[in-house]
Amino acid sequence: MQALGGNAPGVKGEAGRAKLVWLAKAARELALREEKDRQGSSRGGLLHFVRYFWPVLEPERKLVEGWPLEAICIHLEAVSRGEFNRLLGNVPPGFMKSLLVNVFWPAWEWGALGKTHLRYLSFSYAAHLTERDNRKFLMLVQSHRYREMYPNVKLRKAGETLVTNSGHGFKLATSIGGVGTGERGDRVLLDDPHNVHEAESDAVRTRTVTWFREAMSNRLNDTNSAIVVIMQRVHESDVSGEILNEGLPYVHLCIPWEYDSARRCVTPVWEDPRSEDGEQAWLERFPESDLSGFRSRPVMWSGQYQQAPEPRGGNIFRREYWEPWTQKTYPRFDFVLASLDSAFTKNEANDPSALTVWGTYRCPKTGEPRVMLVMAWRKFLEIRGKRIERLPGETTPEYVSRTQSDWGLIEWTAHTCRKFKVEKLLVEAKASGLSVIQEMGKLYHGEGWATEPVTPAGDKVNRAHAVVGSFAEGLVSAPAIEDENGALAWRPWVQLVVDEAAVFPMGSRKDLTDSTTQALRWLRMNGLLQMVAEAKERERDEMMHRPPTQPLYPSV
Repeated sequence: MQALGGNAPGVKGEAGRAKLVWLAKAARELALREEKDRQGSSRGGLLHFVRYFWPVLEPERKLVEGWPLEAICIHLEAVSRGEFNRLLGNVPPGFMKSLLVNVFWPAWEWGALGKTHLRYLSFSYAAHLTERDNRKFLMLVQSHRYREMYPNVKLRKAGETLVTNSGHGFKLATSIGGVGTGERGDRVLLDDPHNVHEAESDAVRTRTVTWFREAMSNRLNDTNSAIVVIMQRVHESDVSGEILNEGLPYVHLCIPWEYDSARRCVTPVWEDPRSEDGEQAWLERFPESDLSGFRSRPVMWSGQYQQAPEPRGGNIFRREYWEPWTQKTYPRFDFVLASLDSAFTKNEANDPSALTVWGTYRCPKTGEPRVMLVMAWRKFLEIRGKRIERLPGETTPEYVSRTQSDWGLIEWTAHTCRKFKVEKLLVEAKASGLSVIQEMGKLYHGEGWATEPVTPAGDKVNRAHAVVGSFAEGLVSAPAIEDENGALAWRPWVQLVVDEAAVFPMGSRKDLTDSTTQALRWLRMNGLLQMVAEAKERERDEMMHRPPTQPLYPSV
């Protein structure tokens, strides 16, 4: 009975014999929990522990098993064995991530592995979530079944915020920036660092990522301590994005609900067992009928269920909305518009400035109005560059080539407007934009474009929805290159805009998208870009209000 983590209690009489039978059954269950056999096949471990103690937490509900449950257990076991000490898990809602990471796994390490010295710091975006899990953890380790199995786990303090044991281990439940910030642990657990309702708030999300990078990651006891982050994706720049984009040394367990072969998950201890694109993860637990309501919300579905903040094809501005223009020359434009989203800094940690140029034209086949993205750039620039005199006899192209590296935002904007014969330059009338408007008026008053301040209406997402109809109807085109096999590829500067717009509003950058929505909204409001239905409605209105036709000659 030593395998149980302590000596068997004395037995007397029939009650004692019944206890021996029960303990023998428990010992057999424990014996199944060998983590790997010599061939590396799973024979038990944390998953068997979950099966055995599930009735303690959910006496009226059956445990529904599936390979995703086993996958999470396998990775937590690997952390326990010391195979790696950084784990990032991205799994859909309802995959028992909190129960496994914050309840069963700590109880398994304290009990089955006998590691009562381990100290756990558990963080989430709200303290009530980690306190909820601490209550369940406490319910488990105080249960008769657990105490009989692991008498070596003796509690000293039992509260929903802090649980301590006689082996100097503890489990502390707190929140981001909460009371645990000054503590250190052998296991630092971060479960749902972001509130999905605040995912689009740059300020809140940035604070959370900064806290993860600068505060939470310094809360480890020693080099053998582990960090486990378990969450759904909510934004391209969430905590997971920070880990992945910065190349931090985390093992990444990623389980999208629908299999995507382009993102097949393979880790040092596991690989996704699916082989067909679209194959679903855990239908035994969540039948298709339970998911239909979530599929109709693409931003939620792509982030929380597919673990990709951009749904396949895009969020608001789907990739297939853009119409490729493959001819070698541009059409004849009726009007050329530039749209600037301004910021003044050379520091790439801050926001860049972005400019897009658009030309309106008539579709060669139907004569309907269209708009084309003619040029785009995103740069980190100060408002004014260095003043450099032209050399004697130096041509304009030579002067431009020699001085471009010293240009600021004003010079780049003016150069782009000249090059593409812009007629109207839109600048958002915000703090930095007002300075641009003033400088443009002073320096380039006699040029061929007029600078117009724009006061945006509504938030960025609402402005995007206001113009997405133009994309959906195929009115927005961009230059593409066709190779000898007929395959199309966007020009690099077009790709920059398409990629950013596709992940909006969940992407780390919004400047090119803001410039785009500002331009299209202005074109629509000024009647230069109408959807088909709008044009027909306007034509009907004009017909209804047209005055009666006068006869050519008066009647006799």
